[in-house]
Amino acid sequence: MDIGFIGLGAMGSAMARNLAKAGHRVRAWNRSGGTVEGVDMVATPAEAFASDVVLTMLSEDGVIRDVLLDSAVLDGAPKGVVHLVCSTISVAFARELVDRHQAAGVGYLSAPVLGRPDVAAAGQLNVILAGPSALRAGLDPVFAAIAGKVWDMGEEAPRANAAKIACNMLMTMAIEGLAEAVVLTEGLGVEREALFELLTGTLFGGRVYQNYSGIIAEGKYEPGFKATLGLKDLRLAKELAAETAPGTQGHLPMLDAVHMQMGATVEGGYAARDWASMADFTIQQAKG
Repeated sequence: MDIGFIGLGAMGSAMARNLAKAGHRVRAWNRSGGTVEGVDMVATPAEAFASDVVLTMLSEDGVIRDVLLDSAVLDGAPKGVVHLVCSTISVAFARELVDRHQAAGVGYLSAPVLGRPDVAAAGQLNVILAGPSALRAGLDPVFAAIAGKVWDMGEEAPRANAAKIACNMLMTMAIEGLAEAVVLTEGLGVEREALFELLTGTLFGGRVYQNYSGIIAEGKYEPGFKATLGLKDLRLAKELAAETAPGTQGHLPMLDAVHMQMGATVEGGYAARDWASMADFTIQQAKG
């Protein structure tokens, strides 16, 4: 299969590499250049769209708008190509993308992914997929190369984006919860490793608690997902809450708390570190 790929950050490069390893011809474009093993780099996003399927892994709404919409790349794309947007984007922008793709004669599916760069490298991402089922025919080889599982959210593409935003919101709540558990116990001499072994071995054995307790215990916050992007996603959650629960005006208590704390984390000098560094910020703040 001819596959185009746009956006070769830590996640995108791993996904493109796995597609190439699976035997697909992959043509990729990246704003900052670079190379990926087995992937043909092209000079423009338009060249990446000269494919059967295109995946984009760009950081946020504005970047996608700049690269594909304002540049008229989408308007000039070959009719019938199917475009999967794998980024975490707003529901409002997903709706706009549905309309713009329809006008351009290009298929559109929302396909945001769950997983950190190591999961992407292993080809075990969880793909949250939504959009017309007719567009999904023939895409199994694509998902086989990048995903451990595909989760079907239905025929309306923005549903996948709402589900991804909810997942990211819940992950920040877990990160903050782990940090506050450390604050309650570490001052009395309870080692983090022992606390986290208790938590993950009893009531909190989910993957998010397992992964992030390990990061917090080791204190290694190299960015797999930057705090600035985490703050962006929490903003998207607040925007979505204002729409889906108008009585709240976007103010859900736990969402407000993690949005405020992630913002303070970014302002406190952790912007380029992993979003799990919110835990370190909370713990250091508590020490006074």
